Amino acid sequence: MLARAAAQPEVLQWHTWASLNPGPALVVLGAVHGNERSGAIAIARAIDDFQHGRLVLQRGRLTLVPIASPLAFRQNTREGERNLNRRFVPRDDPQDYEDRITRQLAPLLAAHDALLDLHSFHTPGDPFAMVGPRNNAGPREPFARAAEEMALARALGAQQVVEGWLDIYDRAARARGETPDDEGIGTNEYMRSQGGYAVTLESGLHDDPEAVEVAERAIYGALAHLGLADVPVPPRFSGKAARLKEVVLREAPGDRLLQDWHSFDRVEPGDVIAERADGTPVVAQQAGCVLFPHPDADVGQEWFYLAEPGSAD
Repeated sequence: MLARAAAQPEVLQWHTWASLNPGPALVVLGAVHGNERSGAIAIARAIDDFQHGRLVLQRGRLTLVPIASPLAFRQNTREGERNLNRRFVPRDDPQDYEDRITRQLAPLLAAHDALLDLHSFHTPGDPFAMVGPRNNAGPREPFARAAEEMALARALGAQQVVEGWLDIYDRAARARGETPDDEGIGTNEYMRSQGGYAVTLESGLHDDPEAVEVAERAIYGALAHLGLADVPVPPRFSGKAARLKEVVLREAPGDRLLQDWHSFDRVEPGDVIAERADGTPVVAQQAGCVLFPHPDADVGQEWFYLAEPGSAD
């Protein structure tokens, strides 16, 4: 299935089931980034289960999109022509491959209540779910479904939840001297702008077979949480979410991390995390954890993030 889908990068493929019993509508995306394959494999398994009757949709509607970016998947690269998960805003005059994908996927997402977007990462660390803002009426990302979003994130089987993506992405843009714009809008942010809610599940290392199992459990968790199918229920996360607090950019090629940091490694005030090319230490200002360390980040790009304990709601 996946090989056939990747062989036709000009065609997006998805599978939809609609029950005659009313209920919520869930859409699940895989391979928004082409080298993140665990979600695509897990979705292909779920499609096969539904097609052969091992799973049955009990209510509502379900759409499974195994490969959101076929060109990137075929190339086994993060991006096709650019990052699909940035500037995910439909345009009347598409300028590139990802703009054309967005024109097809955006209305599909908008027709659903909830989005589960399956990803993986390139440095070791525990799987985690990511949610967006708390309820607010602000101009950047107004939102009123934070409780539903957090409840879905806690139901996916990952034992970590992170909140606050767009705010910290905008902070990174300002640190680079840029004005925050649509560059920070991905599939989840677009879903929220259309009245839905969305969770990203980071399933583990790109090529770790266990990441596929994590992604599959997350699909089951979403189906069970929304009452869409009779499936095994993964353990629910009941701890506090980590809230993104600070982004640190790599400023020079000589900047280096001082240890092999993994996401969710704890730091205390005064801990030295990294060293600038001129020897200046980068020090934690408060207790929290490191997230998304990228030792080889390009100059001017996000090097690592710092998070603090967030909400238990």
